Order: sequence, then structure tokens, then C-alpha cells
Amino acid sequence: MKYLLSATAASALMAGTAFAGNIEPAPVEPVIAPAPAPVFTSPNWTGFYAGGQLGYANVDSDFPGDRDGDGFIGGLVLGYDYDLGNNWVIGGGFDYDWADIDYGDGGVNESTMESMWRAKVRGGYKIGNGLLYATTGYVNADTNNRGDNDGYFLGGGYEHMVSDQFSVGGEVLHHLFDDFTGSSDIDVTTAQVRATFRF
Repeated sequence: MKYLLSATAASALMAGTAFAGNIEPAPVEPVIAPAPAPVFTSPNWTGFYAGGQLGYANVDSDFPGDRDGDGFIGGLVLGYDYDLGNNWVIGGGFDYDWADIDYGDGGVNESTMESMWRAKVRGGYKIGNGLLYATTGYVNADTNNRGDNDGYFLGGGYEHMVSDQFSVGGEVLHHLFDDFTGSSDIDVTTAQVRATFRF
């Protein structure tokens, strides 16, 4: 009987110990919340920029006969953009292009367009890292033998931010010169690629 009571007490003690060990809750695995989806923000276009451009120009004159010309054109760009913060960007700048484009009849009336410079304004809409824009302004073209002439231009382009400080793009402009050198109307169309460093 003594042995039976001892065995019973030992069993009860072991059961109590087992139950006591089960009072603590089992560890709960931590719940890992999924990372929030990244929110895309387009770059801020506010600031000055400077760079270069290179392309092609076509000179179309209303002189009788074949008085047109074409050739390479290229130069420097400088400007400032302001990001309005609602996908719209406005800005202004200056371009200077060197050229060597002969136009005329190949004789006495032959001329060479040697340079053009522009004062321009532009406004555009941000598309991701890019800016699609329209531009207009004043242009002055200089020739080798007929002086310089004033006009205006209309056009547009696209510029893409490669990094915070570097952008590349392309631009097409149509220039109009009324009564060029007092004898004709001339249209000049340019298509250029550009690269700019942004400050």
C-alpha cells in the first residue's frame, strides 16, 4: 500500500509538472507585412541647364527656281526651367547654332547661312522621366553676304532625364523670315538632338 501511494503521488507530481509546463503559450511566429509598393515620383525640372546640340537644317526660299539649301547645324544651349509641381514645366533659354548652308542660284544670288541664335520660351508636360514640350520665340539668322535677319519660330521636342543632372532629347523647329534681306521670304526647318547638364 505504501508503494502504491508513493507511485500515485509520483504520478500526480509528474502530471502537475507537465501541466505546469503547458501553461506558457506556444511562441507565435512574427507576421511580416508586405513592403509597401514604391511610389513613383517624376524628377524635379527646376534649375539652370547648359549643353550642346547637333542636327540638320533645310532652307526653303521663295526665290524663283532652285534657291533652296540644306546642311548640318549645331551649337550651344543655355536655359532655365521651373517645375510647377503639377506635371507642368515652363522655362526659357538661348540657343546659338553654327551653320554653313548654301542657298541661292549658284551665282551672284548665292548666299550662305552662317549662324542662327534664338531667344525662346517653352512649356511642357512631364511623362515619367521625360518632358514633352512646345516652344516658340525670336530668331536671328546671319549670312555671309546679305547681313542678318530677324524672324520667329515654332516647334516642339522631347527631353528625357537620364540622371538628376543629365538629360538628352530632340527638337524640331520651323523658322519663318519674312522679307529676308529685303527680297524674299525664307523658311528654315531644323531637327536636332541635344544633351544638357543641369545645375
